Amino acid sequence: MKNQLSIASILLRLALTATFLSAVASRLGLWGVASSGWQGFLKYTAQVNSFAPEGLVPLLAIAATCMEISIALLLLVGYKTRVAASAAGILTLMFALAMASSFGIKDPLDYSVFVDSAAAFLLAGCATYTWSIDEYMHYKSIKSIN
Repeated sequence: MKNQLSIASILLRLALTATFLSAVASRLGLWGVASSGWQGFLKYTAQVNSFAPEGLVPLLAIAATCMEISIALLLLVGYKTRVAASAAGILTLMFALAMASSFGIKDPLDYSVFVDSAAAFLLAGCATYTWSIDEYMHYKSIKSIN
């Protein structure tokens, strides 16, 4: 069972990392013709956050992008994994709720945003993180005590 949890935590880290980095790559035009581009992302940010003042939209877009990059990199290397996974859970839950508020409940369900959030919170609850900087630092500290 421990081995299965280790594999699951690695897969959760990689899946969440890929999800965040793919979204960022799209808004930066790195997916080529499949990209939304920055202007498309600003438009979508305004639609998702229809309750927010228009002047706040660029700040929301930049903040979301910075958080997604930061969270993705932390999850990828497994550093401060519990904190990064919790932040991912909160960010995706806020996104799902904003989508539901602006478009109705169908969109966040169709795009599995609640699943992303639940996966992040599940990762945050893992006891250990295999193949991570966190694991390395834990074992290094135990070894230095002995």
